[in-house]
Amino acid sequence: MRLQLCAVGRLRTGPERALVDDYLHRLDRIGRPLGLGPVSEHEVEDKRGGGKAAEGALLARAVPDGAALCVLDERGKQLSSPDFAAILAAWRDGGRQDAAFVIGGADGVDPALRQRADLVLGLGPMVWPHMLVRVMLAEQLYRAATILSGSPYHRT
Repeated sequence: MRLQLCAVGRLRTGPERALVDDYLHRLDRIGRPLGLGPVSEHEVEDKRGGGKAAEGALLARAVPDGAALCVLDERGKQLSSPDFAAILAAWRDGGRQDAAFVIGGADGVDPALRQRADLVLGLGPMVWPHMLVRVMLAEQLYRAATILSGSPYHRT
């Protein structure tokens, strides 16, 4: 199952980019034998200032047809790492070719895109900068792969 990270904004060179690259590289190594990967990043920017609706349209275009859709939102469902891994495995084992993970801009994700989601995922009740959300998502995707592989990376 190919994984798509779709986000508003550009992740420039710096510590966040280095962390995302590291976790995605690790995920690629461990995930491919499990049927998870490759990972593609899609960065969008609404240069016309159309707000959430415009960002939502750009993000929706980055989501492949038929993909399992996970929208990150602070009001979303909070899962344990093993539960998140189980959802990824269920999508993969259910025949999904793609899973897309959407990170909105400063004002969040367009409600129309949020309503289409198979999963609205929260990383806790706090609001996080979208650059850190990308790091945390990359780590959790890597962690999910390690859980599914039986690796000791994830300790309960």
